[in-house]
Amino acid sequence: MKLEDEIHQKKFNSEAHKLTINILYTGNWLNSKHAECFKNMDITVQQYNVLRILRGQYPKPSSVKLVKERMLDKMSDASRIIDKLKLKKLVVRTECPDDRRSVDILITDKGLELLKSLDDMDKMPKELFKNLSSTEIKNLNTLLDKLRD
Repeated sequence: MKLEDEIHQKKFNSEAHKLTINILYTGNWLNSKHAECFKNMDITVQQYNVLRILRGQYPKPSSVKLVKERMLDKMSDASRIIDKLKLKKLVVRTECPDDRRSVDILITDKGLELLKSLDDMDKMPKELFKNLSSTEIKNLNTLLDKLRD
């Protein structure tokens, strides 16, 4: 559906203004689609992102700094998210043996099992982007990368 119809706005200041609104609207749309998948799993999109980062590092521990650098949502509070994951026994925090001011974060077996149960989510993009050809998807990726340069 066209952006104009989605937000009931017929006129924009410019095509660049419309593009800004369109990207923001689409980003929120994608976030809500992801959030739906986690409703019954007792985790948030941000917690899922942290768990995936930790699984990528596994079996090596990670630092909070590394997690922050790799998070998709740079506005999220990584320390708070890790604390919530620890309460759910999905991660463990241990004092780093080399630097007592630092902590190592490691995904637990329970966290790995949860991610394994969510691996089918990787099929979701096929459904979300079914209206785009593989060439259009590649071009959109290129344009978004270029936009952030």
